[in-house]
Amino acid sequence: MEDTLFISIITIAISTFFNVILKKIKIPTIIGYILAGFLISILFNFDEKSKIALSHVAEFGIVFLMFTIGLEFSIKHFKKMKKEVFFFGGTQVLVTGAIFTFISHYIFHVDIKSSLVIGFALSLSSTAIVLKILNERHETHSGYGRASLGVLLFQDLAVIPILLMISIFASPNQSIYMLLGELALSGLTVLLVFFIIGKYVIVRYFKWIMATNSEEIFLVSVLLIVISMSFFAEFVGFSYSLGAFLAGMMLAETKYRHKIESDLIPFRDILLGLFFITIGMQIDWHIIVEYWSVILLIILAVIVIKAVIIYLVISSMSQKRTAIKSALALFEVGEFALVMFTLGASNNLIEIHVSQILIISVIATMIIAPFIIKNMKAITDFFMPEPTNLRERAFRSDGFCNHIIICGYGPIGQKLASNLEEQNVNYIILEHDMAMVDKAIATGVDNIFFANAARKSVLEHFNAINSLAIIISITNEKQRMLICENIMSLDNDINTIVTVNNAEEEKIMRDMGIKNIVNDRELISDILTKKALSCSLVGIDL
Repeated sequence: MEDTLFISIITIAISTFFNVILKKIKIPTIIGYILAGFLISILFNFDEKSKIALSHVAEFGIVFLMFTIGLEFSIKHFKKMKKEVFFFGGTQVLVTGAIFTFISHYIFHVDIKSSLVIGFALSLSSTAIVLKILNERHETHSGYGRASLGVLLFQDLAVIPILLMISIFASPNQSIYMLLGELALSGLTVLLVFFIIGKYVIVRYFKWIMATNSEEIFLVSVLLIVISMSFFAEFVGFSYSLGAFLAGMMLAETKYRHKIESDLIPFRDILLGLFFITIGMQIDWHIIVEYWSVILLIILAVIVIKAVIIYLVISSMSQKRTAIKSALALFEVGEFALVMFTLGASNNLIEIHVSQILIISVIATMIIAPFIIKNMKAITDFFMPEPTNLRERAFRSDGFCNHIIICGYGPIGQKLASNLEEQNVNYIILEHDMAMVDKAIATGVDNIFFANAARKSVLEHFNAINSLAIIISITNEKQRMLICENIMSLDNDINTIVTVNNAEEEKIMRDMGIKNIVNDRELISDILTKKALSCSLVGIDL
């Protein structure tokens, strides 16, 4: 126990040190986590049992990531992305997998079964890296963001048949028809259970939870859903992450989705950090020294071939700049490939040293990816300069831009919304009181969201940085302060209007950097004085 605690302290200290240093030079935190894991594996001699235990915990980073992605994609939204998921994603996986299989078998003379595993594993990209950066850059709903997300979703679905292929190759005596039958039965079971829970249970469950009016109970209930649904999917033969994604889609249709997302983000980010640390721990520097030239060749081949294929597939039905950006986002090999190479080695489908070479090559592409994505615009402009005309950006139905955010739907918020509606201004309302949200929806208000504006992640989700203004009309002084602090941490130039109760609070807000402050007590006093004087003058006989 003491050793585990000591190693945990060292792990946190090293990863924090790396990330503080790297953040100052604007290098993504993912790199810091991977480097920390690599250094930890050198300093401490972890046995295989400890690594497996740590990787199981770290898997929940992917679980929570896929769950929050699912929250963004209701079934209606998923239907709208048929092209991105099934055409872009399906074509990319099949073509890339076939080409890498051909290279592995005919150029490197690996047997056909092993070549198929290697080829299709290399066709996958990193969901964890790409979506984390897309979320941070608020580009999930951009053209290349939608294309990249569609491809990643299909790749996550493709994990199932690839794992099935490994099972078939590893068990030549087991009937393929029996395995396919088991897979079909498991799939129907998962879909049926999720449908029943989503249709008849989930709304009643959350209504019961919300009646407690407890943030703690609400959060625990969400964690219960995520973990239990993930476990159920894994129990019937699918992956934890697919179960979490389906659970997120199940909750995407409910009014609780934004609150759930904002509450889970801290858990997701912490566990994702741990996941990248475990990736760094898989790097064996002895293999790097011995096979560096082979590793370099594999890295270059994977990046070039994969990027070209993705570009050709997406450019066939999208703008060329979108295709270039998607190729730059998805050229790396993903975390599921690491699992497949490990499984392939344990089932004697891939030689141990070949598996290690491939794992290090994959991790190298994952390390390169954040640097490429960070400089994506400059690289895209190099290959295809952006046109200077026709740059107007419309307000999209699936995103938020050039809008006004009203925090709180009390009497002031309602009047503000009414005024903005009359002037035909795009606006959204963020309200933390579920009863008030229900009442507003019942009266026909469709742009109100059940979300806590005091959370930075909520402000990021609703694109506060690109809003015309944020009006804070809530009465709770502490909540007002938290919202203003988070707005200032996003961008000092956001046009923020806030009401305060007294001169002391006004001073605090001004010190914080808020410029547009309405002191309601002073305002009311002025109005009352004017009314009183006007009444007095009316009564005077001149």
